[in-house]
Amino acid sequence: MSAPDRERRAVNQVAVAFGVSALASLGLAAVYWQGGQNQVEGVLLAIALGGLGYGFVVVARRLLPQGPYTEERDVLPSSEGQVAAFETDLERGEGWLARRGFLLKMLGVAAGALGVAALFPLRSLGPNPGNSLRRTKWRRGSLVVDEQGEPVRVRTLEVGGVLTVFPEGHLEREDSQTLLIRISDENVVTRKGREDWAPEGYVAYSKVCTHAGCPVGLYQQDVKRLLCPCHQSSFDAVEGARPMFGPATRSLPQLPLMVDDNGLLRAQDDYDEPIGPGFWDRGR
Repeated sequence: MSAPDRERRAVNQVAVAFGVSALASLGLAAVYWQGGQNQVEGVLLAIALGGLGYGFVVVARRLLPQGPYTEERDVLPSSEGQVAAFETDLERGEGWLARRGFLLKMLGVAAGALGVAALFPLRSLGPNPGNSLRRTKWRRGSLVVDEQGEPVRVRTLEVGGVLTVFPEGHLEREDSQTLLIRISDENVVTRKGREDWAPEGYVAYSKVCTHAGCPVGLYQQDVKRLLCPCHQSSFDAVEGARPMFGPATRSLPQLPLMVDDNGLLRAQDDYDEPIGPGFWDRGR
């Protein structure tokens, strides 16, 4: 087989390899879009990458000059034979150079298809959370209910009583679980600006610890402190759940409460700040 024929054959092999890679990449994208199948996706990805690799190998071994080359620098003039050999080598590479643009286009198609396929797994990261990490299901007027979905009334708890509550209709939402405590039988002010947040002595704090997200489930009425059993963080229930001991450095967010005309507890609004570990707020 002559040199031009070998070059033409190699060019065709590279073009086919890149084309197969492009088709496999598009197939990979289609399979993923339809719900995915691990074995099929693995085979298609192997074909896509294998096609690119095979094409590169053929270009390197059959179309690029094969060295090593040395140049004698002591004799500058070229003999007629050297000139003829140079012309032969130049003519031999003319076909490859003429078809290089076509192979580059095929490479672009294959790489582009693989790039498109690679974009689809980004969907697995899920939707953009937006501002959802800073909000719970508590809203203005949300009815306070216990774990059985029963409304909480002013007379439900005695002083010193504790109850885990949720906004009505959202008993399954862990980010909305709230520790309701009746620390007095009179209105309580936990901080300046919260004069009407704790009617009839009821205070409500997020049950999600601001250290590592564990549930804050213990309350000591004698010292009016909340305790997280995971890492022993304690919070002052009278002073806006200010951390008193342990690794937690941020207060538990407080839920502003109100009492409606029927004596039912309701939320004035959502928590005053994001619930949970402090890293949600880093970088703001």
